[in-house]
Amino acid sequence: MDLNLLNPEIQKFINANIDETISKLALQKNPFPEVEWISILSQIEAKTKAKLKLPSWFAAENIIYPSKISVEQTSSEKTASYKNTIVFGESLIDLTGGFGVDDFYFAKKMKVVAHCEINQELSDIVKHNFEKLEVKNISCHSGDSLEILTQLNTKLDWIYIDPSRRNNAKGKVFMLQDCLPNVPEHLDLLFQYSDSILIKTAPLLDISAGLSELKNVKTIHVVALENEVKELLWEIHKDYSGEIKIKTVNIVKEKRDVFEFILDKKPEMATYGLPQKYLYEPNSAIMKSGGFDEVGTFYNLNKLHKHSHLYTNSTLVTFPGRIFDIENTFPYHKNEMKVHLENQQLNITTRNFPDTVESIRKKWKIKEGGNRYCFFTTDENDNKIVLICKKIY
Repeated sequence: MDLNLLNPEIQKFINANIDETISKLALQKNPFPEVEWISILSQIEAKTKAKLKLPSWFAAENIIYPSKISVEQTSSEKTASYKNTIVFGESLIDLTGGFGVDDFYFAKKMKVVAHCEINQELSDIVKHNFEKLEVKNISCHSGDSLEILTQLNTKLDWIYIDPSRRNNAKGKVFMLQDCLPNVPEHLDLLFQYSDSILIKTAPLLDISAGLSELKNVKTIHVVALENEVKELLWEIHKDYSGEIKIKTVNIVKEKRDVFEFILDKKPEMATYGLPQKYLYEPNSAIMKSGGFDEVGTFYNLNKLHKHSHLYTNSTLVTFPGRIFDIENTFPYHKNEMKVHLENQQLNITTRNFPDTVESIRKKWKIKEGGNRYCFFTTDENDNKIVLICKKIY
C-alpha cells in the first residue's frame, strides 16, 4: 500500500480525472514522479468503477483502491445491503474478506465483524479504508482464514464465505469443490465455530449442483440488480433438515421485488391459455430460480406454453418482472411478418422459439430500439406466434 497516493495534490488529480480514458491518460507525462504512474492510473480506473457501485467509498476522502478487477469482483453496496437483512446476532467472521464491502454492511448490524484476507496488501488497504469510513467494529486479519478461524477459537453467530474458483479448475461445470476455500470439504469444521453459515456464489453455479454438494441448506437467495442476477446466497444452519426456501430478489433502484417458494413442493397445476390483454415476463432472479409454475399459479396467470415462461391474463396485476399491454398477436408466417414487422423498429425478445434475435432482425430487416416490443414465442398449441406489445412496467 503506497501512502504517497494520499498526497493532497495526487488525490486532487485522481478526482479531476474520474471517467477519463485511461489509455489516453497513460500517454501523458507523470506529474508526480515520486509515485509510479501506473499506480495513479490504477486509482483513477478503480475509483471510476466505484462511482456507481460503491458510492460510500467514492464519496469518502483518502480512500485507497486495489486493482480495477478487485473492485469489479466485489459486491455492490446494494447487494451487500441485502445480505445485511439475512444475518442476525452479534458476531460474524468473513473468511474471504476481499475489499470489505459486505463486511461494511454486516458491521451495521453485528456488534463485531472479523475480516480475513490472505493478501496482506489488500488487508492493509481495507483496514485503512475502514478507518477513513469511521467503521470501528471490524477487525482485519491477514493470512489463511481457516487457520485464523481456529486460532481465534471463538463461537460466532455467523460465518460468511465468498469462495473463489481455482485458476486451474477445468471444464465448464462450476462446482463448490473447485473453489477456495473448499466449503463442502470443510463444512464440519466450520460448524464447530458457528451454527449459521452464509455462502455467496456466482450465478454460474447451478442450484441443483450446489444442493448436491451442500447439506443443511435452509434458504437460497437469488439476488439480481437491475434485472441482472449477481449472486446466489446459500443460508445454511447446523442440523437443519426441513424444507428449502427459494427467495428471489430483484433490486431496482431503492425497491426490492421479492418472490419466494418452497423447493420441491409441487405447486398447483399450472394453467395454460392463449394471449389475452396483458403479457408478463418474470425477472431474471425468478428465471434463475426455476420457479416457473410457482410464479404463474401465485399470481393466477396463464402460461403461454410449458417452456415459454411467459404469462398472460385479462386483468392487470402487480408482478415481479416486466408487464406489457398486448396490442396485436399473429402467427409467425411470411405474409404476416411482411405486413406487420418488415422494415420496422422494435425491441425483440425470443422465448421458446427456434430463431435467434439476430436472425430475425436480419431476415425481416427489423431495426433495434423504439418504444414497441415484440415477443417471438410458442403458444399452448405449439404454434409459433408473434406478440406486439407496449411496455407498462
